[in-house]
Amino acid sequence: MTNDGNDLMLQPLNASTLARPHRPFSISRILAITFNTLTELTRLRVFYVLLVFALLLIGSSIFMAQFSFQQEFQILKDVSLGAISIFTSLLAIVATARLLPQDLEDRTVYTILAKPVPRFEYVLGKIAGVLLLLAISTLVMSAAFLLVLYLREQAVIHATLGQMSGAPPEQIADALRAIRSSALNIDIFPGIIIIYLKACLLAALTLFVSTFATTNIFTIVVMAFIYFIGHLQATAREYWLQEHSSGLLTRVFLAIVALLFPDLQAFNLVDDIVAGTAISLALFTKTAALGIFYTTIYTLLAAFVFYGKEL
Repeated sequence: MTNDGNDLMLQPLNASTLARPHRPFSISRILAITFNTLTELTRLRVFYVLLVFALLLIGSSIFMAQFSFQQEFQILKDVSLGAISIFTSLLAIVATARLLPQDLEDRTVYTILAKPVPRFEYVLGKIAGVLLLLAISTLVMSAAFLLVLYLREQAVIHATLGQMSGAPPEQIADALRAIRSSALNIDIFPGIIIIYLKACLLAALTLFVSTFATTNIFTIVVMAFIYFIGHLQATAREYWLQEHSSGLLTRVFLAIVALLFPDLQAFNLVDDIVAGTAISLALFTKTAALGIFYTTIYTLLAAFVFYGKEL
């Protein structure tokens, strides 16, 4: 990054801001780093490739089924929510993996920390920029998904009204009610929130890994292993407990694995949404709290490691 880019990024921090006495914590400095990080990430081609591919996948899911309207809506939800989950996770890992190594390679981090900007604010601004990018991406893909779902719902309603033009009003009302309940329901929205929180968790974990990594490739490879371990953890834990239910060492080992590697399968509510199972407030609150907890912990660990890192 050129000096002009650094000056533009730190514009909120110079002049009047730096003229004031130095404060140990400043929201304005964090926001400056956050929006600069967001600007840098939106310039990445991988961001647009992932986003466009996800939008195409969501849009094309409308042609993937020619079954009953219940089955069609189920496939729409399964494919679309799955695409949102996969691509937000990929975006979280790929976008975050390059932040610290790229700043170190471009020597941008030295300019920022010399302002002075505390290292904790630098890390917090970086992760906040990624989370803002993930929020925008999730909103765009969710809007596309809901639009496709609404259009299919209206098409099915129109076709049903044409087929049942001579039926009694009560029968028509029951048919329309069944269509609407199979299409858009309130459980989709907490499911999307959980998908976003899962991506936030992966972004914070990627940032933590990148604090002691030398290249972004190494960070992505490590995160790929963690991603698969996190999704297979629940199955492996169930198998080990069945085979060695009385072993103390087994339980201690599984507890350590669960502590180090988050159970990503716990954030998979897509199957419940597709099946029409209501997501209880208790389940949503527990899963959301778990995502916020892991995101906070990994962010603090990243700040702690980066604080002691020799630059």
